[in-house]
Amino acid sequence: MNTIFIHDLRIETKVGVYAWERQLAQTVRVDLDIALPSSRPFETGELADAIDYAAVVARIREFAGTHGHRLLERFAEALAALVLDEFGAQAVKLRVAKLGALPGVREIGVAIEREAGVPRAMQTP
Repeated sequence: MNTIFIHDLRIETKVGVYAWERQLAQTVRVDLDIALPSSRPFETGELADAIDYAAVVARIREFAGTHGHRLLERFAEALAALVLDEFGAQAVKLRVAKLGALPGVREIGVAIEREAGVPRAMQTP
């Protein structure tokens, strides 16, 4: 499987169960490994045949800035769906972490893997 990766992407979003978390944007870290739908970019060298990671980053930033979620799990699920649906990825591995959310803990987060065309209920937990 051929992948592109975007690691240590810092974005601002409103995520959390507490009222103050839903009022103030906080920085979260996102790591993505995106399975390419084909090997064409390796053959042609054309951006049109690839997934434009700059476009992925811009879209994730835009989404995070305009959509809040109570749970980090739901936010991760929404990001995975965005990458699969809007960019035609075959699969995505995604980690989302809150930084410094608890005293003495560097990061707290969730990691998921999703495949295109496989219903959520059938995804590997």
